[in-house]
Amino acid sequence: MTAMTTNGTQGFRPNTRLLAVGAAMTGFGSMVVATGATLVGLSLISAGRRWIQTWETPPSEMATRTLNQAKMARQAGLDAWRTGPSVN
Repeated sequence: MTAMTTNGTQGFRPNTRLLAVGAAMTGFGSMVVATGATLVGLSLISAGRRWIQTWETPPSEMATRTLNQAKMARQAGLDAWRTGPSVN
């Protein structure tokens, strides 16, 4: 059974076994702590990658779209500043 978010896609679900083992290992010596932190990090990274793959729009496309919107807003602001307020 999979957990569903409000929009019907699978949400961010890290590997709980890796998290538990990694968290348990952080209570020991420094080498074991590093290994535990690595396991926790790998679990979170892999969950994040799986979650992003379920998105309809890739992050690179969203970033490009947002950058283009910012450029257009910047240009509109500059044009409005140069021409002043329009009087009808």
